[in-house]
Amino acid sequence: MPGRQRRLFDEDDELSEVNPDAVPNEVRDWLTSTFTRQFSKAGKQTDEKPKFRSIVQAVRAGIFVDRIYRRLSGMSGITYPPQVINLFKNVDDWSFNVFALNDVSENHAMKYMAYELFTRYDLITKFKIPVTSLNALLDVMETGYSKYKNPYHNLVHAADVTQTVHHVIVHTGLMHWLTDLEIFACLLAALIHDYEHTGTTNNFHVNSRSDIALLYNDRAVLENHHISGAFKVMLEEDKNILVNLSAEEYRDFRSLVIDMVLATDMSYHFHQIKQMKNLLSVPENIDKPKALSLVLHCADISHPAKDWPIHYKWTELLMEEFFRQGDKEQELGLPFSPLCDRSTTMVAESQIGFIDFIVDPSFQVLGDMLTKIIPTGIGTRTIDETSSIGESGGETHSERKSSSGSFSSSGATRRIGSSSSADSPVNITRSWVDPLQLNKHLWKERAKKDAEAKATGEATNSEKAESESDQVNAGEQPTDCSSDSGVDSTCKEDTVPTATNNSSAAITDQSN
Repeated sequence: MPGRQRRLFDEDDELSEVNPDAVPNEVRDWLTSTFTRQFSKAGKQTDEKPKFRSIVQAVRAGIFVDRIYRRLSGMSGITYPPQVINLFKNVDDWSFNVFALNDVSENHAMKYMAYELFTRYDLITKFKIPVTSLNALLDVMETGYSKYKNPYHNLVHAADVTQTVHHVIVHTGLMHWLTDLEIFACLLAALIHDYEHTGTTNNFHVNSRSDIALLYNDRAVLENHHISGAFKVMLEEDKNILVNLSAEEYRDFRSLVIDMVLATDMSYHFHQIKQMKNLLSVPENIDKPKALSLVLHCADISHPAKDWPIHYKWTELLMEEFFRQGDKEQELGLPFSPLCDRSTTMVAESQIGFIDFIVDPSFQVLGDMLTKIIPTGIGTRTIDETSSIGESGGETHSERKSSSGSFSSSGATRRIGSSSSADSPVNITRSWVDPLQLNKHLWKERAKKDAEAKATGEATNSEKAESESDQVNAGEQPTDCSSDSGVDSTCKEDTVPTATNNSSAAITDQSN
């Protein structure tokens, strides 16, 4: 443990100031092993000057069309069931219920989410995406996400992260800082970011010397696989949704998607947060790939900041996936990874640590970053439903191409919302603040009850052991709680509860 503590404090990040006694050892080990590593800086520096769109372009890119009821099969290539249409009325919400979407769509949450957002941003028209190719690609993506039958890293998670990215783009005004191509890249990066996830961590692949760990030299093993696998699929003629991009557009698009997905490697977390904090402390502008990478990373870890029922369900699924990895590690003779041992893991404590040291600081930085980069005067988003993206005729290559430089307040922007003034401060909607604090409170209550139950159980077991010892000393037969039919009900009451016991009802009661 001293070695682990030294590694923890070697990192120049949020964990460096953590009192060793502030969190349980296992939680601290998990935070260290998952979110830190020796990072050798790799990445291109760009001297490209900021590119600014004209006022006309800003207006065209900024107008957001509500197409909830436009479900023309010739346009989208998919027919929406009535229940799906009804749910998509709330697709802009922060705590959109993606589980309900998956239920009513019969396990096609990712496909419907992709079609909905591609249609809303008019990407199919703007980039001349063949509908048959999009349909074929999404079928393969959903199959890949279902390959290992993961409880957590599956197509529902992909749909959830994509919807969260959409919320950030549209509810903070970020869409006014982005070109159409960059919005396209953001959504696709979110859709593919865990494609063919194995349900195990990068560390598991490295420790088990898996084929993909050997292929990618132990570096961002899964993230490299997600990107490579998805782009290989898109090389197939009948699944190539990028076929009508120019060579320059394809290069910019692919570069941005790669940057964003690689940044979802959790071991890159503290480097990413530190880097963004440094960028926020200087007057220079923020590079778009770095900004959008943080958006995707935060969306990927956002479930603790969603409404409690959604967050709690995601937590159950994630812990089950961790435990399955622990089962594999036990079979292979490998040591348990942190939080992967079914018998010892403290779920409530792990979530408190995750919120305190990872999620909350990340979203604070995200909000600060958005405040800096969103054009002055835009404020929170107001949708202009009287106009339509893509209805002003064809657009030139220069109008839709990616501008990978940084935003400057001198660039022309479109101000939406009549309550804003040109020089008013940006009012970023931070939808995550209240749910995050409430969930942390509920987990603290859960941890307190777990500790009390554990103490009671230990005391009961201690008394029972003393009683049996007295019986042995007196020459009596100790009471045997077992029977041919299994464990007696009275013995079940004496079982020591652990943080991994299923107590959904108790947790649900707390949230009501």
